[in-house]
Amino acid sequence: MKLVLSRKGFDAANGRFPSPILPLGQLCSLPIPDAHPERQKNLRRYAEVQAGDVSLGQLAADLTRGRILPETPTHLDPDLNAASVPRLPGWRPVFGQSGAAESHLQRQGVGPGDIFLFYGWFREVEMVNGRFRYVPNAPDWHVLFGWLQVERRIPLTAVADIPPWAADHPHCQRRQPLNPDSLYIAREKLDLPGLDLPGGGVFPQFHKGLRLTDPDSQQRRRWRLPAWFHPANRPSALSYHGRANRWKTADQFVYLRTVGRGQEFVLDSDHYPEAEDWLRTLFTDSISYHLARKQGSHPAP
Repeated sequence: MKLVLSRKGFDAANGRFPSPILPLGQLCSLPIPDAHPERQKNLRRYAEVQAGDVSLGQLAADLTRGRILPETPTHLDPDLNAASVPRLPGWRPVFGQSGAAESHLQRQGVGPGDIFLFYGWFREVEMVNGRFRYVPNAPDWHVLFGWLQVERRIPLTAVADIPPWAADHPHCQRRQPLNPDSLYIAREKLDLPGLDLPGGGVFPQFHKGLRLTDPDSQQRRRWRLPAWFHPANRPSALSYHGRANRWKTADQFVYLRTVGRGQEFVLDSDHYPEAEDWLRTLFTDSISYHLARKQGSHPAP
């Protein structure tokens, strides 16, 4: 099994503001605005997409101070939350990738059974006088917000293979697909023993296990990971991170200085068998934390 750490949502180049950790802890990855006129008329607007009972139109407009408006077309990808927009029968979570990032995934052999863990740039927000704003002095973090375990990859040149419920995906709106350009369709159920979860979805609320950034660092690109991520004495490393000087071990953690560019970082769990237990803990802790929050046992972050 390959594990793919995939950077998505608003970043310094697209959107230019952090995605919000809402006041009750809900993670809301803001999809980037779509800048391609040829497909904008067929794309959803931020105002059409929901995060629980909150419109992404309001979130984007408030947090960007009007730079992105509710009627701006959005590149809703990865599309992981069944409740965010109306769905056709048979819908499953789906993710599209193209160009150099898709070429990297194919070179790494990513395909059926492999798991994407999506992360992005997040900061806590609050509601003041009916508008969302970032909590003053709140830190910037890279945070995991969702997952997708691949059932199949569909090259977008194979138009007949695209399910009807995926036809409105942004990658299906191009007149001419890029080369390469693919859709990754989620499994119906996550294939990890002991878990009964869908093959793709969003983590319901923030907790510290989802935070990649070292909490003691001012740089969100400096991650704190379990010590087993270190590539020493392994046949491979997290892709793009093979240089030894990017890794530093201290106590039970390893600290990684991540590369500045790149969307998809691939880890081969055949070389890192600890990855499966880490994934299982990630999911079970998220379920436990969410249930405790609903019962009032945990404060908001």
